[in-house]
Amino acid sequence: MVYVLLSIAVAVLAGLLMTRVLKPLKLPSVTAYLVAGVLVGPYCLGRIDITGLGFTTMESVEDLSLISDVALGFIAFAIGNEFRLSQLKRTGRQAAVIGVVQALTATLFVDVALLAVSAATHGKLTVAQAITLGAIATATAPAATLMVVRQYKAKGPLVDLLLPIVALDDAVGLIVFAVSFGIARALVSGTFDLVSILVNPLVEIVMSLALGALMGWLLTQLEKLFNSNTNRLNMSIAFVLLTTALSMLEWEVGPVTIGFSSLLVCMMLGTVFCNLCPLSHEIMDKTDSWTSPLFAAFFVISGAELELSVFGDLTIVLIGLVYILTRSAGKYLGSFFSAKATGCSDTICKYLGITLLPQAGVALGMCVTAQQLGEQGDLIRNITLFAILIYELVGPMLTKMSLKRAGEIQPMSEEVKNRRKTNLEKAKSEKDMPRPRHAK
Repeated sequence: MVYVLLSIAVAVLAGLLMTRVLKPLKLPSVTAYLVAGVLVGPYCLGRIDITGLGFTTMESVEDLSLISDVALGFIAFAIGNEFRLSQLKRTGRQAAVIGVVQALTATLFVDVALLAVSAATHGKLTVAQAITLGAIATATAPAATLMVVRQYKAKGPLVDLLLPIVALDDAVGLIVFAVSFGIARALVSGTFDLVSILVNPLVEIVMSLALGALMGWLLTQLEKLFNSNTNRLNMSIAFVLLTTALSMLEWEVGPVTIGFSSLLVCMMLGTVFCNLCPLSHEIMDKTDSWTSPLFAAFFVISGAELELSVFGDLTIVLIGLVYILTRSAGKYLGSFFSAKATGCSDTICKYLGITLLPQAGVALGMCVTAQQLGEQGDLIRNITLFAILIYELVGPMLTKMSLKRAGEIQPMSEEVKNRRKTNLEKAKSEKDMPRPRHAK
């Protein structure tokens, strides 16, 4: 227990200090947290093997998986709060079309490229591995995107469209991955299972949305019992924790597996809550401040999970580069042309695809499932880890750049700069003032 608390404290402190170190580079805080995680992880400071200085083994990082699960629950809850009916009436159709098209385009591009690699290398990369990686390409990391939006208080049409699309990625990715992985498993084992390919993912999506809607309705009803916003905040936090816990349950009914996607469940919780509760805006503002250190710990832990050992295999690096380039092209071109088709502005068409590049948690979950392919699953996992490492370090910077060029990150106004300067000067003068002598 002492070691766990110490690890959490080291993670948060390392992340915060790294934001100061990288401040001159004007990088997003997410990138600083991830870099800090790599430095305190098993491949850097962890090698010194001093408990408390860093994560000495990958198992010590995995011991903090509960922090990641809880953080993802709050991230999904926050994204769900962006699905307000008033906003969806304006952007719902565009978000749905772009969300589906860009995900499928990324899968198509990666599938074609990796199947070509498979043919050229005479089976070094199998067809099963190629189509599984193509399915993993659908996933976009909601956490990194949301953190950049919040840090720079980005607002505008691009952000209004971006967050629903990132949320929709999870549902699309679940279906595409289930179908592709089912085919891949059939190629490896020689047996075809229609239940795991079609029934299980559809059941997972429906059950996730139903559970999230029920919990959102219950949260809204219970909020009415309290008049204090502090108590309402406590109730909201408790419900996110409860919903995250319930989404981890899984059981089997005959050949069908009844399970949930924690991201979808918590997104639906936030969606129902924000549309039914008139005080959701105030409560969410308070929740954002409460979750700040939790998110910092989450990203540092995510950075520590990145396995630098994947750089030691030239095959993984080369296939990983093909994966990264073709997935990026698919995301960008799919977003560009579908945004054009749905009547989006030129600015959205130009920059939306770049903001969809980050990839992490959902993709990691998919590649863990791919381990069922045995030895073939190991290569899928390593290539995905390589891509996540690159995307997580570069993706937030590209998202910030795109939002800034789209005019949705406003530079600090002169009024704010002057006020900060005045406050600093005032604090300095008060510090330098001689203290009054007290009479004996």
